[in-house]
Amino acid sequence: MAKTSSIEKNNLRKKLAKQYSAKRAKLKALSKDPKVSMEERFGAQLKLAELPRNSSPGRVRNRCEVSGRPRGYYRKLKLSRIALRQLGNFGQVPGMVKSSW
Repeated sequence: MAKTSSIEKNNLRKKLAKQYSAKRAKLKALSKDPKVSMEERFGAQLKLAELPRNSSPGRVRNRCEVSGRPRGYYRKLKLSRIALRQLGNFGQVPGMVKSSW
């Protein structure tokens, strides 16, 4: 099980990324638009830099829903490899059976 503080920190980052996503997208589009003057583009970049760092979606870490483990994460299932194996052994993942040969 991961530290509760790191899980909560990541949840805060998810919340901030969702909260600022529209504003961030608008400023990014403005700063990349070649039709806009250089001063306005530079101003948009400065405003983008003033936003909280944790509002960037790149800072959100994929974590296991069960254990909070940050590594060995399967996006499709939102589980780590260890949690997936445990749930698979108990027969709680549909279609997954323990291999034997």
